[in-house]
Amino acid sequence: MAYDMVAHVLTLGYAAMLAGLFYFILTLKTVSPKYRISSVLSVVVMVSAFLLLYAQAQNWDSSFLYDAESNRYIRAAGEANFTNGYRYLNWLIDVPMLLFQILFVINIAGDKFSSIRNQFFLSGSLMVITGYIGQYYEVSNATLFFIWGTISTLFFIHVLILMRRILKEGQQGMAPGAARLINSIWLLFLVSWMLYPGAYLMPVFTDMSALGSGTGLIPLMDGDTAVVARSITYTVADVTSKVIYGVLLTLAAQIRSEEEDGYVYNAESSVMG
Repeated sequence: MAYDMVAHVLTLGYAAMLAGLFYFILTLKTVSPKYRISSVLSVVVMVSAFLLLYAQAQNWDSSFLYDAESNRYIRAAGEANFTNGYRYLNWLIDVPMLLFQILFVINIAGDKFSSIRNQFFLSGSLMVITGYIGQYYEVSNATLFFIWGTISTLFFIHVLILMRRILKEGQQGMAPGAARLINSIWLLFLVSWMLYPGAYLMPVFTDMSALGSGTGLIPLMDGDTAVVARSITYTVADVTSKVIYGVLLTLAAQIRSEEEDGYVYNAESSVMG
């Protein structure tokens, strides 16, 4: 059951990214040109997430073989262990893109745009890289696991503070409907991004002795449960922070395009006026 649940969750993850890809392509012209780069970045995020989550699903499939005698899936001989490293590689591409998107929807320009973009890129990338290093120590060295996790969290906090500040400033003078969506985007961003450190810390609460990997510091669940819970948590976080986040940005851009710029898209004749 644990094997099937993870396989299904991974499939749901890359399927959602593929669906999001079609959505962002098909709605690209429904916003005025100055907002379209946000949708283009969503397309980049969807392609990246789909390919790397698909690769992770294949990694999961090849890492185990069904054993009829025990009625369980067992680790395939000669195969590398399943790893969440694919997710980190995906985040290294996607996190800067996701952070850049908001800058185009709230119209930050000039030197301030460059400054915030650079801060997003630096903190977002270092957050992922340090977390990537830390996850290699999750069952072998708790001290290094927490050290790298703490460093990653510092960059994570900086991203949250910066995002909150620019969203609050960006609402000034914005159409009421778009401003309400910006509030929703902040809540979604905060909740979905908080799932990532929660999933990162799951080995702390996991008894992995049955897997030959030692025991968690606070063993509240077994290894199978933890693997399933972590996969679900990461996938829910990915779908909400990428697909739903992008959809809300598109809706906000559509409102701003119509109410502030007088932009109307004619789907039948492809005439913009």
